[in-house]
Amino acid sequence: MTILGIETSCDETAAALIEERRGRFRVLKSVVASQIKIHEQYGGVVPEVAARNHLITLLPVIAKTLGKTIPDVIAVTAGPGLVTSLLVGVQTARTLSYIWKRPLVAVNHIEGHVYANFVGENSKFQIPNSNAKNKADANFVGENSKFQIPNSKVRFPAVVLIVSGGHTELVFMKGHGQYELLGRTRDDAAGEAFDKGAKVLGLGYPGGPAIAKAAESGDPKKYDFPRPLLGSGDANFSFSGLKTSLLYRVRDMRAAKVRFTKKTTTDLAASYQQAIVDVLVAKTTHTARERSVRTVLGCGGVMANTLLRQSLNTRLSQQGVYFSVPPINLCTDNAVMIAAAGALKARRKEFTSWNAVDAMSQWEIA
Repeated sequence: MTILGIETSCDETAAALIEERRGRFRVLKSVVASQIKIHEQYGGVVPEVAARNHLITLLPVIAKTLGKTIPDVIAVTAGPGLVTSLLVGVQTARTLSYIWKRPLVAVNHIEGHVYANFVGENSKFQIPNSNAKNKADANFVGENSKFQIPNSKVRFPAVVLIVSGGHTELVFMKGHGQYELLGRTRDDAAGEAFDKGAKVLGLGYPGGPAIAKAAESGDPKKYDFPRPLLGSGDANFSFSGLKTSLLYRVRDMRAAKVRFTKKTTTDLAASYQQAIVDVLVAKTTHTARERSVRTVLGCGGVMANTLLRQSLNTRLSQQGVYFSVPPINLCTDNAVMIAAAGALKARRKEFTSWNAVDAMSQWEIA
């Protein structure tokens, strides 16, 4: 069974073609057209601009992904996300489903992130070609990849840490497609905290990679930032106060006429990043222990953060818990994960009529 995945939930226009056979996946093609250069001038994603660029880019991306292939199933991100961006992908998928007479699967974007863990840990994913003149040519998965056995170390039930620009949640995953919400952020998501922190420090957009890069040469113990809800005993998060603490720290330093050198900025970045990571790691390890699980799955764009990945792996391994995390280029938005989640739904015959699929800005998996 071949599945075309379509992803347009925010500012990445992506399509992927995968083949599923007896629970194994082979990635035939994946194309991502990034809008980062477009939105960095605004310091964040502008919904209308994102949607217009999806309109321009999506059909060429799909054409480059498919060639002359007509897939057996079409899987599209139907939510959550920016509704104007989602509509471009949904309407395109509906049209292709009608024309080709192929079944259509509506995929939850967050569930797609979860299923990036099941594509195959040892896949030979390539870094996007940063020199490509057309970002639609930046194919990051080689053709003719071998079939990948889904991560056999994953044991259910599992705890899932979802961390992205709009979501920070801990979910209990009882089995495939079975979720129970354990806790979420009460205000800002971890990704928002990174983006806003980078803006305060003048590090640019997107904030997560910018702070991580600056933090490489900084001292994470130089400045003491709060760890919100660290000892709350539950699975909830809060990052608004941490963000405000950075804002006030920088304001007070400037008022005191502290000279902001490169070292000052890198130390602030490192200390701020450490505070975010400490909270995410502590909450996740506590929840894994409380639920007595043998597996923790990490997913979402913030899981591309190296310090977070390493810290979780170290702490969880000390607890005898297996930590699964997708390759870095499958943590950020892509269509491989949408096709993988769509394959599961297709096997269960969870199809939706082409004229019934709609875009949903809000859609919880649990």
